[in-house]
Amino acid sequence: MTSQRDPDTVNLRLILVSGKTQDFTFSPNDSATDIARHVFENWPVGWEEEQVSSPSILRLIFQGRFLHGNVTLGALKLPPGRTTVMHLVARETLPEPNSHGQRNREKTTESSCCLLL
Repeated sequence: MTSQRDPDTVNLRLILVSGKTQDFTFSPNDSATDIARHVFENWPVGWEEEQVSSPSILRLIFQGRFLHGNVTLGALKLPPGRTTVMHLVARETLPEPNSHGQRNREKTTESSCCLLL
């Protein structure tokens, strides 16, 4: 049995750290903040143990990167009408956008060594 999906919607399957999943449907204009708010306000049955106190600590991870609040699904160029998988985690703050790159640059300019006895 196949189901027709609306090409003007984005289907997300959100995965928690515990491995629990839930499917949601959003507009391409919805931002990561909109998604976090919607999930918080419509917390799925079965996710009670993972319930958080505020939508502001819910973070989406897509292709290994945290999505900042103002990023829309449309900006990610997700395939319309198909299901995209993202991770949903509780985290107070996001890493700085270039913090990993900066750390790598610092390693190349500084000498670090270990003394083995």
